[in-house]
This record gives sequence, structure tokens and C-alpha cells, in this order.
Amino acid sequence: MSNKNQHLDDAIYERNYVYNFHFHLIWVTKYRNSTFTTPRLVSDMKIILKRIAELNEVTIERLEVMPDHVHMLISFKPKYAPTNIVKAFKGGSARMFFEKHPEIKQQKFWGGHLWSHSYYMSTLGNMSKDVVEQYIENQKKNASRH
Repeated sequence: MSNKNQHLDDAIYERNYVYNFHFHLIWVTKYRNSTFTTPRLVSDMKIILKRIAELNEVTIERLEVMPDHVHMLISFKPKYAPTNIVKAFKGGSARMFFEKHPEIKQQKFWGGHLWSHSYYMSTLGNMSKDVVEQYIENQKKNASRH
């Protein structure tokens, strides 16, 4: 990245680093309880998740709240650990949602946990694994030409 004329499409440029990665994050409600069953409950959870994203410097690229799970496509600075981002979303959203809807906690989540402990997360970029492997493989060939 020493060549200042090079510019990577879709990359995010920070002062000391350049990055381009995205995470697909999915998590489910405890016992897969259908919880977000009205437009208001879905909207409340989306607002909460967007607020948590702001507080943690996370960009939400796509978000969908389903009755018993959440899908997010997010991006965040490399200085943050993915596990900490997940904890912020799950822990913060449960606390804020139960504050707003204590009746749901009493009816469906008497144990006090809105979310299951597990989650799914995968990384995405604008290049496939095959493209990156080929790029790395060609580095030596390209370097010998200069």
C-alpha cells in the first residue's frame, strides 16, 4: 500500500490502514421463541441494533429482524475483535429490548436471556478465495519482471 496512486475499489481508508471486509452475522432467540411478531417489535429491535452499531463504530449494510432470529451484514474497523462486536449486539440489544418490553421477558424469557448463546459469523470481501490465491501466486512472477 506504499504506492499512493493505487486505490482499491470498495476499500475503507483509515489513517494507518486500509480494509475491506464484511461480516454476515446471524443469531437466534432463546429456544427459537417467535418474539418479533409485529411491525412495532421488529422496528424496536432494528432501532436498538442501529443504536448499538453507532456506539461501536459498526456499519450496518443490511439488517433483517425475523420472528426468531436476526441477520446482519456489517463492517467494522480491524481494531475491533469480532467476538466483542457480537457481544455488544447481543448483550446490549437484550438489555434494551427487555427495558422497553418487560412483558415479553415475563411471558417468553423467564430465565432472563433473549438470545441463544450461539451465533453464526462469516467473513466476506469483494474478492473470492480463488482470486486472492491466484493474486498471491502471481506476486513472485510479477516481482521478477521489475
